[in-house]
Amino acid sequence: MNQSTGSARMQFILAGIGVIEECGISGFTMRKLASRCGVSIAAPYRHFKDKDELIFAIISYINEQWYELQNEVIQRYENDLRRQLIEISMEYIRFLLHNPHFRHIITMRSSVITPEQQRVKAQISHRSRVIIDQYCKSVNMSDERRRLKTFIVRSIIYGAAIMMDNGELENDEATFYGIREAISREFDLT
Repeated sequence: MNQSTGSARMQFILAGIGVIEECGISGFTMRKLASRCGVSIAAPYRHFKDKDELIFAIISYINEQWYELQNEVIQRYENDLRRQLIEISMEYIRFLLHNPHFRHIITMRSSVITPEQQRVKAQISHRSRVIIDQYCKSVNMSDERRRLKTFIVRSIIYGAAIMMDNGELENDEATFYGIREAISREFDLT
């Protein structure tokens, strides 16, 4: 591992994402990480106490990347909750498409990670949930309807990202226009 290309800690985080994508969380080991980085098995332990701490750092890193993008959308549409929801949804599709290596971590089951890791993983969608709750309250949407809308929009987001990634849908402006319309329609129907 070349120390001059960035911090070793960050290089381990990025390489760890690749190992998890390749081997799954259950197949992830510090030995595989060290091998991928071309360093001794002791090297990752200089930066992380153990595998769990590294996985926590990986989840935190993904959260930080997504948090920055959400912030940009929220600031751009500061006084329009509905527009924030639509644009955050669209940005999340782009985030998933631009970072396919994050998907395995974002979608991993809670049972395969520690409760602390699960708590941090849940933060990925926390801000979006807050905005959804605020919007639904502002239009007097029932909790049951909110849950249904959240399910439908999340299904559109994940389905669109997967379908664009595997070529079933074109990754172009026309597709994004159709997705935006579908998501927008969901928030029109209270």
